[in-house]
Amino acid sequence: MIENNILIKSDNLKALQWLIDNGYEGCIDLVYIDPPFSTGGTFSIDNDGRIATISKSLNSVIAYDDTLKGKEFIEFLKVRVKLIYRLLSNKGSLYLHIDYKIGHYVKVMLDEIFGIKYFRNDITRIKCNPKNFNKIGFGNIKDMILFYTKGDKPIWNTPRLPYSEKELAKGYPKIDKHGRRYTTVPIHAPGETKNGETSKPFKGIYPPAGRHWRCSVAELETLDQAGLIEWSSNGNPRKINYADEMIGKKAQDIWEFKDPMYPDFPTQKNENMLKLIIEASSNQDSIIMDCFCGSGTTLKVAKELGRKWIGIDNSDVAIKVAKKRLNYNNIFNNDKPFDFIEMI
Repeated sequence: MIENNILIKSDNLKALQWLIDNGYEGCIDLVYIDPPFSTGGTFSIDNDGRIATISKSLNSVIAYDDTLKGKEFIEFLKVRVKLIYRLLSNKGSLYLHIDYKIGHYVKVMLDEIFGIKYFRNDITRIKCNPKNFNKIGFGNIKDMILFYTKGDKPIWNTPRLPYSEKELAKGYPKIDKHGRRYTTVPIHAPGETKNGETSKPFKGIYPPAGRHWRCSVAELETLDQAGLIEWSSNGNPRKINYADEMIGKKAQDIWEFKDPMYPDFPTQKNENMLKLIIEASSNQDSIIMDCFCGSGTTLKVAKELGRKWIGIDNSDVAIKVAKKRLNYNNIFNNDKPFDFIEMI
């Protein structure tokens, strides 16, 4: 197995098989792919870096074609996902980013390979601002990410997002004398525990009928001494939770990560979205792979997060852009941050 990061210029079917033949089977913890969306379009970049769909300008070069449709497209993906599955470790995950028009057919194919048991999420990604086109149907501002794991015990670092100011004001409406936002919650819970520690009186007060204290009376006494119990005017105790001690809200299955306004490559994705995915489903010693790597966003973020990575793409334009974003130096061999392999 090659120890360095790798960027491969090749048809990914050939490159994936090469990785299997060279010792990477079962070694990759996370694969994110953003394959063609089966839209029928051709994407180009002109000399000024402007990106267009189906450009016929003499000054433009084709970045990639997205011309496979229907069953042919599903089969194109299927043979590649089968190899990806072999490359994934038993704690590995796949995030497949796809268009809503073809995504449900792709899910059926992924269920067949991974097993429906290991389908974790259909994530809705809000990709742009609302449109006001005059056509039959609702405006489309989303695409989808299908999240699968290879086994029952994947790498999972629960992603947390910061609360917005509006959420903080609503969830933590009180402010103490030091200016800290907080809220209070009951110190009792449903169910009686007769003769148990959580049924004993606290400051001479018993839990309400049919309920018990959430912790022992000794723990409640400790909280009270620390100033973490608020007593109402009628003597009702509640626990204080401070906003600045909360670890954030758990990420849900609707994401708002809009694409860059001025991308280096067509369909270039949001770096913060890749950061969330990589932090959630890999560790520092993990290998990350993107075999439709385009401009190299997955690879760039993996590098910044200290992960090893493998990128594959067959587009001359994509490889050129990825090399630039990854600071590849073609002259000074000792200064190369990764190995570049070109397969004919």
